Amino acid sequence: MYLPPHFAVTDPEALHQLMQAHPLGALITCGEGGLDANHLPFEFDGEQGAHGVLRAHVARNNPLWQEVKEGDEVLVIFRAAEGYISPSWYPGKQVHHQQVPTWNYAVVHAHGRIRVRDDARFVRRLLASLTRTHEAAEPAPWKMADAPRDYLEARVQAVVGIEIEIDQLVGKFKLSQNKEKEDREGAIDALQAKGITPCIPGRKSRTAPIRYDKRRYKSRNRIEIMFGRLKDWRRVATRYDRCPTVFLSAIALAATVLFWL
Repeated sequence: MYLPPHFAVTDPEALHQLMQAHPLGALITCGEGGLDANHLPFEFDGEQGAHGVLRAHVARNNPLWQEVKEGDEVLVIFRAAEGYISPSWYPGKQVHHQQVPTWNYAVVHAHGRIRVRDDARFVRRLLASLTRTHEAAEPAPWKMADAPRDYLEARVQAVVGIEIEIDQLVGKFKLSQNKEKEDREGAIDALQAKGITPCIPGRKSRTAPIRYDKRRYKSRNRIEIMFGRLKDWRRVATRYDRCPTVFLSAIALAATVLFWL
């Protein structure tokens, strides 16, 4: 993703907030059939892994869970509010007319590795958690226990769980940060007049803190270095698979030189 510095968001709380406020993510995979996209409601768990874990479920008839391999790299895209920005909303346009239309948006890209969980207990626990979260605002929240047991078990067997351990979170909030203060405020006023409110509350107005493992968060640089070294070794293995004779010859030559030095 093209990411100019003034649009980059690195605050994990802001990224987690967007993912939880807009849990419908686009899961991008690349299997033998090429690129594929599935739109799924995700549960985010910030207490597991270096950057958190995403959980979701797909229909058993969906070929996704059979096409992906354990540990495949995947991408999940979460998008919050977006909208067209007219140059007429900028006060500066009335002065020098050097403004053009644009589109503002806020997205989070979650890079990670997927794992299929064809486990009824995992699915049942995930469905219960998603239900509690999204039914909480209802006047009479629906519970899984409200459905007949045999019917519910049949529905559980009809889906397969997936779990994605996040390796990296990339946030891009394109919100006219590259404009003058008066122009930014003009765009905000126009959007508010249309009934569009900020998708992420300010730090001071956040009432629900995001749970995460502080100990792991402080040592995340060690984990990132470890993954970097693993990728280096993976590149070495790939080179060996492609041309083992030349690769071993180069290793033998390097070992000989190091021995004599």
